[in-house]
Amino acid sequence: MAAGWRPAMLLLVVAVAVAVAAWRGEALSVTVTDTECIHEFVPYEGDTVSGNFVVVDHDIFWSSDHPGIDLTVTSPGGNTVYTLKGKSGDKFEFKAPRGGMYKFCFHNPYGAPETVSFYIHVGHIPNEHNLAKDEHLDPINVKIAELKEALESVTAEQKYLKAREARHRHTNESTRRRVMFYTIAEYLAFMGASALQVVYIRRLFSKNVAYNRV
Repeated sequence: MAAGWRPAMLLLVVAVAVAVAAWRGEALSVTVTDTECIHEFVPYEGDTVSGNFVVVDHDIFWSSDHPGIDLTVTSPGGNTVYTLKGKSGDKFEFKAPRGGMYKFCFHNPYGAPETVSFYIHVGHIPNEHNLAKDEHLDPINVKIAELKEALESVTAEQKYLKAREARHRHTNESTRRRVMFYTIAEYLAFMGASALQVVYIRRLFSKNVAYNRV
C-alpha cells in the first residue's frame, strides 16, 4: 500500500510545483541609474543560489548598444561571493557559504538609466546530514526536491529567454525610431539646402540684371 502511495504522492507534488511555477509569472525589473540592491534570504549553508538578469532597455536615444552593468553579490558577513562586470545580460549560480540575507547590487557606471529584468532562486536539496537530523525526510523527499529544482531551472531559462526577447524588441523599436528621425532630419536638411540654393541663384541673377542695366 505504502509502495503504491509514494509514486502517486510524488506525481501530485510535481503537478503542484508545475502549477506554482506557472503562477509565479514574470521576472522582476528595476531601473538602475547608479546602484540598486535587492536582498534575498538564503535559509541554509550550501544552498544553490541561481538566477539571471538582462538589460532590457536604456534611455539613450542615439545609441542602440547596451553598455552593460555590474553585478555584485555580498554574503551576510559582508564578503563578496560573486561578481559580473560590464554585462548586458547573463546567468549566475553559486553555493551559499552560509545562511542569511544576501545582497544583490546592480551598478550602472554610465549614468543613463537602465531597465534591468532579473530573476533569483534559492534551491535546497536535503543531503544525508539533513536526513540524519530530520526523521520525517526520506529519499522520496529528496527526489521531490531534485525535481522541483529541475523545474525551477526550466522556469529560469524561460524567463531569461523572454527578457532577452524583450531587449531585442526594444532595440528594434529604438532603431526604427532613430531611422525615422534621421530620415526626417535628412529630408529637412535637403529642403533647407534646396531653399538656400534657390535664394542664392535668384540673388545671383538679380545682380547680373543690375550689371547689364549699367
